[in-house]
Amino acid sequence: MVEGVITMLLATMAEAVFASSLQPSESPTAAEVRAAIRTSLRRHHGSRGCAAFCAAEYGDHPLTAVARMRWAIALVTDPNVSSHAA
Repeated sequence: MVEGVITMLLATMAEAVFASSLQPSESPTAAEVRAAIRTSLRRHHGSRGCAAFCAAEYGDHPLTAVARMRWAIALVTDPNVSSHAA
């Protein structure tokens, strides 16, 4: 059960990073990633809004969306990011 919750939390965090204004070229720090997650969740009115943004991007720009999600997942699975509360 706990593992499933952690996986869902990481997925939500990745969607929030995906929907944020962060760019891979910025090489964001862990603190910047956590701040971007909080801001993105607020801007998109929660996790559902972030998920909807991701879905729209996958529909409009599937190739770039895949690369961006891979990057977002790599960021949120970094122990320096995921070990702190978003």
